[in-house]
Amino acid sequence: MRIDNHLNPKGTTKNQAKKKTSFFPNTKQLAFDNEVSVPTISRDIEFLRDRFGAQIEYDSIKRGYYYAKDFDMPLNLISSKDVLFLSIVKQLMTQYEGSPIYNEISSIVDFLTDSQGFGKSDFLRRVATPPLPKVIVNDDVWNIVINCLRDNIILKFDYNGRWNTATTHRTLRPYQILLQDGLYFVFGFDENADNGKGGESLFNLSRMKHLEVTNQTFELPENFDFSSRCGGGRFGAFKDNKTVHYEIDFYDDARQFVKDCVWADDQQLIDYDEESTTTIKFSSSQSLKVLEWVLSQGANASPVAPAEFVERWKNTIRALAKVL
Repeated sequence: MRIDNHLNPKGTTKNQAKKKTSFFPNTKQLAFDNEVSVPTISRDIEFLRDRFGAQIEYDSIKRGYYYAKDFDMPLNLISSKDVLFLSIVKQLMTQYEGSPIYNEISSIVDFLTDSQGFGKSDFLRRVATPPLPKVIVNDDVWNIVINCLRDNIILKFDYNGRWNTATTHRTLRPYQILLQDGLYFVFGFDENADNGKGGESLFNLSRMKHLEVTNQTFELPENFDFSSRCGGGRFGAFKDNKTVHYEIDFYDDARQFVKDCVWADDQQLIDYDEESTTTIKFSSSQSLKVLEWVLSQGANASPVAPAEFVERWKNTIRALAKVL
C-alpha cells in the first residue's frame, strides 16, 4: 500500500496519480508532493505509527517508505463536521496551553484538522476562550501521576498546600484527575490525612514535589467519582466532610447572575420583586467555594443560613474592613 495516500490527505489527488506504479517515497518527495516541510512529514510518519498503529517501514534499497501491512486510515470515517467540532474543542482547551494534556490533544486535533483542510479556517477563530492565568505543570509530575492512576499504583510525594504551606509527606491512592480553570488536581485517598487515620483529599499537581512510585497497588473503589463527594454542589475542586443546606439572598444586578447557572443539583430560586431580592436555596459540601462565591458579589449578596456560615461570612467582611 502506498505510504503517501495517508500523509496529509489534502494531497490525495496528487498521490492517486502515482498509485498505479510501484512507489516508495522518501520524506523529501512526500514534502514536495504535499507542499509541507520535511520535518512535518517526519512527524506525520511518527504520528501514524504511534497513534494509529500503521506499520510503516523504510526500504533501504529503494530508499523510501512503504506500508508493511495494509492500512485503512481512520480519518476516512471522520466527517468534516466532526473535524470542525474537534477544532472547537482545541480552542476551548487553550486555558491548558503549554501543559502536557494540551500538547497531546493539540497534536491529535492538528493532525486531524490539517488533514481535512480545516487547519487554517477563519471560522475556527470565531470560537475562543478569553485570556486566563496559565499554570505550569511539570511533564514528569504529570506522567507519573497518570501512570499511577492508570495502573492503580500508590504514590508518595511532598506537598505544600494553600493553607498549610509547610512541606508535608503524602502517600496517595490516586482515583481521578480533575481539571478546573487551567489547574490540574488529583483526587484520591491520602493515607497520611487526619493524623495518619487516612481520608480522601485533593492535591494540586503544580505543588507536588519529589514524587516516588511505590511497588504497591490498590483496589479502586466502585464509587470513586469526585462529583459524588460534593453534596450536590457545583462549585469546583473542593470538598468538606459534610453536606450543608444554604440560603443566600442576592440583590440588584446579582439577581441575574445567580439565575444564569445551575449551582447545585437541588437548587431553588425564589424572586421577591418588591424587595429586589432573589433567594437561592441549595445543598453543597464545598463551604469555602460557596463563601468565595458569595463574597465575589460584594454588597449584592448575603447569606441567611446556616448560622455558622453567616458568622464566617461576617468575620471575613470584618477582616476586610480592617484592611481598608
